[in-house]
Amino acid sequence: MTRIVVVTSGKGGVGKTTCTANLGMALAQRDQRVAVVDADFGLRNLDLLLGLENRIVYTALDVLAEDCRLDQALVKDKRQPNLVLLPAAQNRSKESITPEQMSTLIAKIAEDKFDFVLVDCPAGIEMGFRNAIAAANEAIVVTTPEISAVRDADRVIGLLEANDIRNARLIVNRLKPAMVQEEQMMSVQDVQDILAIPLLGVIPDDERVIVSTNRGEPLVLEQKLSLAGLAFSNIARRLLGETVPFIDLNAPHDDIFARIKRFWRG
Repeated sequence: MTRIVVVTSGKGGVGKTTCTANLGMALAQRDQRVAVVDADFGLRNLDLLLGLENRIVYTALDVLAEDCRLDQALVKDKRQPNLVLLPAAQNRSKESITPEQMSTLIAKIAEDKFDFVLVDCPAGIEMGFRNAIAAANEAIVVTTPEISAVRDADRVIGLLEANDIRNARLIVNRLKPAMVQEEQMMSVQDVQDILAIPLLGVIPDDERVIVSTNRGEPLVLEQKLSLAGLAFSNIARRLLGETVPFIDLNAPHDDIFARIKRFWRG
């Protein structure tokens, strides 16, 4: 059975699309057939983060209008054959598609025996959100450790539950351990206490995320994974049911990498 996972947040700019791109790639690296779906009609960005913007011919709306077949609209990633992208239309509004149409579209993808469909949800809780969650049976809620993002994430969790999506898990993105230690930033535990959903992963703040975004190369493709890349890789493993310990981001920098080396050797 295809696992249909919506990646959402409520607040914009917390890193949903980055998480979708990296998790999609990391799952594909583990022999999972993955389709990533950009549900942000009018403001698509998932194609840029994957470096696939120049390969788009058709979009999700073309499939719904029967102007093309689904397989013609799915953009294959040459670096990772297990990953495909269904892009959103950039020149249409979020009202161009209904939740019923999105459910139909996702069902068509699932018929092609994908293991995962990751739906990149637009910011907000309006029509774009309703479209993105329409077919989902799981959710990943992404937030940064700041009160406005956490409050919006809490609102989204309530809406997910109201729509019978109860299998929701949390990613805390852009954590700065030094600021947490100085009590200038919420800790992961603070965020968990407010949101009360299981923790799936913590992504440290990393300048290389910006570099990878500009290059269209997800962090998990690096030969030598950064801490953020390793965190995404570990999240993918947890999604597949593995028990993977969380990296101690409060340890001194050298100790972290020594611990990672021991982890991979052992």
